[in-house]
Amino acid sequence: MDQKLYDTSHGIYISLLQVQDADVLLRLRLRNKEHHQPFEPLRDGDYFTLESQQRLIAQRVEDSLQDRGYMFGIFLLDGTLIGQITISNVVRGVGQFADIGYFIDYALQGQGYTSAAVGLILKFTFRSLGLHRVQAAILLHNHGSRRVLEKNGFLAEGIARRFIKINGQWQDHRTYAILADDIRPQE
Repeated sequence: MDQKLYDTSHGIYISLLQVQDADVLLRLRLRNKEHHQPFEPLRDGDYFTLESQQRLIAQRVEDSLQDRGYMFGIFLLDGTLIGQITISNVVRGVGQFADIGYFIDYALQGQGYTSAAVGLILKFTFRSLGLHRVQAAILLHNHGSRRVLEKNGFLAEGIARRFIKINGQWQDHRTYAILADDIRPQE
C-alpha cells in the first residue's frame, strides 16, 4: 500500500515506511538516540542496526496488511526523513480505536512538523481507516508532546500509574484521546 498525505503549508508529508527506508530511519534513530532516551524504553544494542530496522519495518508493513498498525515516516517536501508517526494496536469490532506514537528529529522540534504530522495521521485514521477513537499516553514531563496533542484537539483523560517502562523505570503517563466526532465539524 503506497500512502502519502501532504501538508504543504507546513512543508511535510507522511508516507508509509518501506524496508528500503531502513537505512535513513537508522541514521535518524542514531542521531537522536541520546536526546530521545529519557522518553523511550531501553533498547538492546542490536536495535540500532540496519538489520533490526529492516525487520521492524517489515513487521510494520505486515501489520498494515493485516490492519493492525501503520508506521509512517515524516518527511520534508524534499524527501528528507525527519521523524516517525505510528498508529498501532488497531482494535476493530465494537472498539474501533488505536494508539498513536511519534518522534521528530530533536534538531527540528518546535517548528510545527510533529503537530502537522499528527493532523495528517488523524485524517488517515478517521477517514481511511474509519476509526472512532485515537489515544495516546505521554510522560507527565513531556511538555512538547502534550502541546502537540492539545493543538490537534486531544483531551486529557487521566493518569495511568506506572504505565510503561521508560528509560528503565515504570513511569506514570497522562492519557489523551480524540474522537472522530471531535474533529469533523472543524474540517
